[in-house]
Amino acid sequence: MPKTVDHEERRAQISDALVRVAARDGLHAVTMRAVAAESGVSLRLIQYYFETKEQLLLGTLRHLKQRSHDRWKRRLATLPDPPPPRAFVEAFLAEALPTDEQSRTFHLVGSAYAALAMTDPDLAAEPYAASVDELHRQLEDALHRAQADGQVVTGTDVDLAAAHLVALSHGAGTSVLIGQLTVGTAERMLRAHLDRLFQDAAGQ
Repeated sequence: MPKTVDHEERRAQISDALVRVAARDGLHAVTMRAVAAESGVSLRLIQYYFETKEQLLLGTLRHLKQRSHDRWKRRLATLPDPPPPRAFVEAFLAEALPTDEQSRTFHLVGSAYAALAMTDPDLAAEPYAASVDELHRQLEDALHRAQADGQVVTGTDVDLAAAHLVALSHGAGTSVLIGQLTVGTAERMLRAHLDRLFQDAAGQ
């Protein structure tokens, strides 16, 4: 009896192959033929699931977003519910650093997509910013709770502090990718920022 094809699994297989090609050779080197060779399937099968290269790029971007959400959920699952504010922020910043091969690949390809989206209207139309906005909101919530508990200086602009954390995480991750910072140096820099942001009520 023929095996039932899991189409979502097959799309994920193809997207993972694109990610490997992009991580190894750069996003500019991605072609449908290269992805077919990397995934070990025919070009015709790639075209069955993604009729054009643009569809393939968009499909893989959505795949990466889902993988990112899954990674974040797994990290949060290791924290108490609800997570202490500083622990939540530390987890967010840790997720932004490429600390192993898997996370390095994710951040490298994600950065390449972000750069391409600046000139590609189809990629730019993807709701990438909505994901960042949701993280910003979660950080705001954590900082508001910390402020109510006296862990953050009274009067801190929580919205600005959350925006700072998002920008800092992006910059630190990119700096590690290009070799400007080591992972250890980036971690120390982020901890130093959190030490200034968080404090006991007595330290106000």
